Amino acid sequence: MNIELRQLRYFIAVAEENHFGRAAARLHMTQPPLSQTIQALEAALGVPLFARTKRSVALTPAGAALLPEARRILQQAAALPDLARRAASGESGLLSLSFVSTADYSLLPPLLREFREHHPQVQINLREATTDIQLDDLLQDRIDAGLLIPPLPEKAKSELDYMTLLSEPLILAAPHGVKAVQDRKAVELKMVADMPLIIFPRRIAPAFHDSILGCFRDAGLTPRIGQEAIQMQTIVGLVSADMGIALVPQSVSNLKRPGVEYRKLNNKTLPFETGLAWRRDNASPVLRTFLELLRRK
Repeated sequence: MNIELRQLRYFIAVAEENHFGRAAARLHMTQPPLSQTIQALEAALGVPLFARTKRSVALTPAGAALLPEARRILQQAAALPDLARRAASGESGLLSLSFVSTADYSLLPPLLREFREHHPQVQINLREATTDIQLDDLLQDRIDAGLLIPPLPEKAKSELDYMTLLSEPLILAAPHGVKAVQDRKAVELKMVADMPLIIFPRRIAPAFHDSILGCFRDAGLTPRIGQEAIQMQTIVGLVSADMGIALVPQSVSNLKRPGVEYRKLNNKTLPFETGLAWRRDNASPVLRTFLELLRRK
């Protein structure tokens, strides 16, 4: 069964005019081809749409049911050119974005807010994932982009591009009541070195893991690793439970958890970096629009 938009347009005209002659005049055509088109539509649907007499034309129950649907279909068809234009320009469509938990306290909220403000018709699919999972998803083309912790592994550099978005210092997260940090704006690692360290597993974020251990090594200390956790909110939760201390990106201090105190470190620390990675061969217009926003910042 093939139904043409032209047939629906003619059907609506007859239904609204209740007269073949007036409908033909409205459509700038003669009555015979209009009648033939309506008959062809009825034959395709297998039901009469109009009850005809010599003096009047009225919709049948089937015709009355079809009328609002025919109007909706024509409206949708009329919107197709604009829909295609917006999709081609990146103004609409889908962006699949993954992010590490640390980005939720810094980059992610203002970035999403600004992008949605300028591109409200883009649907964003968000997924929290560790860097290793994001890299696999990117290489398998399951996501468009990922907010992750660098560096990219050598095997991925030939397929992925990367952009630095944020570089921030590490700070100390300590349980409330630790005497060494009370009434101090900044502390030395040696003041809390006897407490267990809560840290990301190395397999999840090697550079982050190594930079934390490097802070202790540069201070002449060997930390005692008490717990490992893959989510920043879990790490902070363990600190709150008095399970130990943690070194976290400065933006994590936005996570206000009872029983946790944040302090600057007087020790030298490597900057904690967050950036965006994406497939070099991804031709998505929406991704291109997203990258243009980031490059303007």
